[in-house]
Amino acid sequence: MKQITSRDNPTVKHLHALATSARDRRKHGQTLLDGAHLLGVALERGQALSQIVVSESGRGQPEVAALLARCADEQCIELPDRLFAHVSPVDSPSGVLAVMALPEAGANAPLTDTCVVLDAVQDPGNLGTILRTAAAVGVPDVVLTPGCAQAWSPRVLRAAMGAHFGLRIREGVEAAEALAGFPGDILAADLRDSVALYALDLRGPVAWLFGSEGQGLSAAVAALATRRVLIPMPGGMESLNVGVAAGVCLFEQLRQQRFGR
Repeated sequence: MKQITSRDNPTVKHLHALATSARDRRKHGQTLLDGAHLLGVALERGQALSQIVVSESGRGQPEVAALLARCADEQCIELPDRLFAHVSPVDSPSGVLAVMALPEAGANAPLTDTCVVLDAVQDPGNLGTILRTAAAVGVPDVVLTPGCAQAWSPRVLRAAMGAHFGLRIREGVEAAEALAGFPGDILAADLRDSVALYALDLRGPVAWLFGSEGQGLSAAVAALATRRVLIPMPGGMESLNVGVAAGVCLFEQLRQQRFGR
C-alpha cells in the first residue's frame, strides 16, 4: 500500500477537489464514496472503484481491514489522519473512502411505473434521504430537475447509504419531458386544493412530485399534476420536511399495494 504524507501531492489535491467541488467532479467524471458501509455496498453491487484511500487510524478498524482485503494492494493508499481529514468530504472522517467514476447517462426509457420527480431539492441530506426511501419501497426511477443538488456528490451518497446502486437516477431533466405520456396519476405534495393522501387509491403507477425545501414546486412542475395531495397534520404544523413528506407518501402507496385500501 502506497503512503502519502504531503498535502502538495497531486493525488491529495485531486481528492480534495473531488470532495469539495461539483465542478471538479463533473470535469473529471469522478466522485468519492465515504465510509465502510457505502464502500461495501458498492463492491457487492459490482461497482468499480479506481482507488481506495484509508487513514492511518482507519486502517486498524476491522471493517476497514476487511474491505482492504477485497481490493488490490495497488489500488490503496494510506494518508496520515490530518491529511485524510483534509480530503474527507464529511466533517467527521470515517477512515476510508474510494474514488468512483460517475455513471454515464444512458438512454432514458419512458417512465411507466411509479417514480419520483424532485424539483430543485437542494439539500444533500434531503436528497439522499429521498433516494434511500425510494430504494427501500422498490421505486426504480428518480428524476432530478435542473437546480437539484448533484445526486452523486459525496454528501448525497453518504445520506443515501447505497441506494444509488439500486436506482435509475436521471439528472438535469425537465419534468415535462420525463413525464410525457406517463400512464398513471401525477401527484404533487401541496396544500392548495388538495385531496387527503389517505383518501386516494395509490395502487397503480404514480409519479410523485416533490419540490424544494423553501419554495416547494415550481409553477411549471406543479402544473403537470393531475391531483394535489395533502398529508393530514392534526398536530397543527404547517408543513413537513420534504424528505419526511416523501417517506410518508411512498410508504402509504406501498401499504396500499401490499394490503389494499
